[in-house]
Amino acid sequence: MKIPIIFEDNHLLLVEKPVNIPVQEDTSGDADLLTLLKEDIKVRYEKPGNVYLGLVHRLDRPVGGVMVFAKTSKAASRLSDILRKRELERTYLAVVRGVPQKKKAVLEHYLFKDTKKNKVSTVRANHANAKKAVLEYEVISSTEQLSLLSIRLHTGRSHQIRVQLSATGFPLYGDQKYGQQVNRPGQQIALWAHELEFVHPTTKEIIEVQSQPPNEYPWNLW
Repeated sequence: MKIPIIFEDNHLLLVEKPVNIPVQEDTSGDADLLTLLKEDIKVRYEKPGNVYLGLVHRLDRPVGGVMVFAKTSKAASRLSDILRKRELERTYLAVVRGVPQKKKAVLEHYLFKDTKKNKVSTVRANHANAKKAVLEYEVISSTEQLSLLSIRLHTGRSHQIRVQLSATGFPLYGDQKYGQQVNRPGQQIALWAHELEFVHPTTKEIIEVQSQPPNEYPWNLW
């Protein structure tokens, strides 16, 4: 599988993650993005032995779009610090069921993850192990039944966008886990990691890259 490379230098590797591929090895045994990228670097640069590639953030398996990896341990450490300080700007595109009344809004929820079921739910703030989740969205365009949203994450919780929008009454198109009442099996979730912006951990230049969703339904409605 050829993974599209968006940006690369001695410190960073930014790629477009294909849909339905795990970011790292899991119980499915399917080919994962991290291993594929390591193998690609090994071949392209004729590197002997193991290749270092630091995983800094994740995308859910069915989600595609831009991701950044660190090619050195120093870059990985600095990127992790940038992420922790919320200085990594992440923008997503999503197609949701319905038309939100508010064209712009900030959503705040407290989330709890059931690790055994790999499912996240909204809970009260005083719930044990609850984590605050914050995002802001803007409606770009709508049809009678679907809306295209631009989403900026303020926190990076597991399944955050999917859970928060579903809890607000606007589940993502194709999301069977958090919108099974309105989505059919086989539909591809319409969530795409559209843009990353951050200060390069070594050169200090502004890195701003984009990845566009595929030209297929429901994305091609707009």
